[in-house]
Amino acid sequence: MKAMVINRFGGPEEFAPVEQAVPEVSLGHVLIRVSGSSVNPVDWKLRSGLIPALAPEMPAVLHGDVAGRIEAVGPGVDDLQPGDEVYACAGGFKGLGGALAEYMLADADLVAPKPATLSLKEAAVLPLVGITAWESLIDRARVEAGQRVLVHAGTGGVGHIGLQLAKCAGAIVYTTVSDERKAEQARSLGADEVINYREHTVAEYVQQHTRGEGFDVVFDTVGDDNLTGSFQAARAGGTVVTIAARSTQDLTTLHAKSITLHCVFMGLPLITGKGRVHHGDVLLRLGRLVDNGRIKPLIDPQTFAFKDVGKAHQKLQDGRAMGKIALEAAF
Repeated sequence: MKAMVINRFGGPEEFAPVEQAVPEVSLGHVLIRVSGSSVNPVDWKLRSGLIPALAPEMPAVLHGDVAGRIEAVGPGVDDLQPGDEVYACAGGFKGLGGALAEYMLADADLVAPKPATLSLKEAAVLPLVGITAWESLIDRARVEAGQRVLVHAGTGGVGHIGLQLAKCAGAIVYTTVSDERKAEQARSLGADEVINYREHTVAEYVQQHTRGEGFDVVFDTVGDDNLTGSFQAARAGGTVVTIAARSTQDLTTLHAKSITLHCVFMGLPLITGKGRVHHGDVLLRLGRLVDNGRIKPLIDPQTFAFKDVGKAHQKLQDGRAMGKIALEAAF
């Protein structure tokens, strides 16, 4: 089969086409004929060597998000059949082959039928961000109707799903963006209030939107200084959930306001092998919300072929993407 690999850590130019053996289907696994994938920040971080302990062995096939058709099923798999259209976040980490190939071997526990109302290309952008947002807001923060929820980067990959999930839970959703174009997009996704973080300080928007009390739940998808700002934005006794806590933070505000902090790393079940069934279940439930018209993916207008994956990585790193960058399996 054809695949795009990296032979060493480095820039987007490190991707190279190769021929590899098609993986053999095994117990509890399915072989997916890949139609598409997408680019997530973790993908370029793995490629560049920022998190080498999590990277697959070289030559490495990266990317976890996948959508395609089941080619074969292994022993012990009863609920998936050849020909089924599916989606998953199933590899691209240490010990697991990624999606940038014609075929991908995936643990069946991680796989779910794709939403019926989405194409395979559209479905491929959802798994990682959908699972991350679900674990953050539904599993950890346990968002409830009527709560004031602040979602940072509301048109980003995880953020745009997060704000929609919070709306599904009945919350009043606020989100931060950097310009009016993104503000309009966030409103179209259901945000009740949109905040331009370049024009307003944390103190200003907390005062304006909560009369200085703070938000019940703050979802940090950015990290670093934004995590510090999230502590400031949360109410006393509130909750902060972050997916980007690889930084040093002063926890004084967290302690003074008795805030609960959750850190979410959705890749952990892929690496440890524990908790994978939950990922498949989340995708099943997420698919129902999509098919009921309550969740829709925000896809950047520019789609890339697998052979141009380096260009897609560069666009995401440059901060030029709106929503998710889709990749099509063309070599």
